[in-house]
Amino acid sequence: MKITSVNLRKLRLPLLVPYRLSYRTFKEFEPYYVEITTEDGRFGFGDGHISPGSSSETREGGWAFCQKFSQKMLGKTVEEAKLLVQKRMSESKVAASALSMALEVMDDTDLIDIPTDLRLPLLTPINSADPEEIPRELDQLMAKGFKTFKVKVGKNLEADLRRVAVIQEITIGKAMLRLDANRAFDKEQGCRFAASLNPDGIELFEQPCPAEDWDANAAVARVSKVPLMLDEPICTLSDIERASKLPGVQLCKLKLKRFGSIQALKDGLDAVRAHGMEPVLGDGLGSEITSWIEACVAQNTIRNAGEFNGFLKPVHRLLDTPLTFENGAIILTKGYRPSINRQLLDDSTVESLNFS
Repeated sequence: MKITSVNLRKLRLPLLVPYRLSYRTFKEFEPYYVEITTEDGRFGFGDGHISPGSSSETREGGWAFCQKFSQKMLGKTVEEAKLLVQKRMSESKVAASALSMALEVMDDTDLIDIPTDLRLPLLTPINSADPEEIPRELDQLMAKGFKTFKVKVGKNLEADLRRVAVIQEITIGKAMLRLDANRAFDKEQGCRFAASLNPDGIELFEQPCPAEDWDANAAVARVSKVPLMLDEPICTLSDIERASKLPGVQLCKLKLKRFGSIQALKDGLDAVRAHGMEPVLGDGLGSEITSWIEACVAQNTIRNAGEFNGFLKPVHRLLDTPLTFENGAIILTKGYRPSINRQLLDDSTVESLNFS
């Protein structure tokens, strides 16, 4: 059956609390939503959030890509449309991933089947910078069942080390920490920070230096007292192979929006383990739609806390049967297959384009 219409939307999803990264503080998520329909009435949906500052991909370029390929997909079969988008994925990975996600959901890929009830532990970020506020926030988060915490670093090396030490003192024996610099350190700073860490209770140190500076990240990995994980540079199977050759790099984090399709994401996660490293999965900037898809893929690929926690941040959800969060984990019940809450989708839409 051939594609007869594509609906594109720019969404605005205000957050419950600001989400702070080293390069930007988000007060809202602004994903692009895609809905594709065929002549026999089947439809699929997906989305992608281009986060300014995380890569060279721009929101304007992603929106233009979505419009261009929405027109090109009309009259094509689902398989033809998949090939069309994948061939040009490098032009705008997040936008291509959103389009491919919609096509794969429409095609009922078995990667989103839930054959049995699942409980997938999640990571959550620690936002407090004030040493007096940190214990209170940690108590609240641990009361919700979280056992893995992400600590953002990279703004002030000495202050970061002090803050990590405060958090370690509270969480030792109770929870694990992941430290994430979001590419904020240069080589010297990254090496100094990583070599100064007390490794107790720290699971990993994520992306100390700029994504394109493989040499700097490799230098940090060599001196780090904790395992190093690469994030932003990991976009292809060849990137995974390259990472595996760097001493000290023991983990790679993958995100759906960087790999272009659900199937490519699964292949990438399998490749990380095949190369002797441990995969981590999830986009903390993803909507409930992306969180759902990444959680589905995680069921057969991930052995650690998922980072597909973006669905917990917005004020409103998008799925008609919202993802269930319970005691620090996503709960997916057997056969779970949500659709879109049309009212919430409309309420969150700031621009809509239809191609038919």
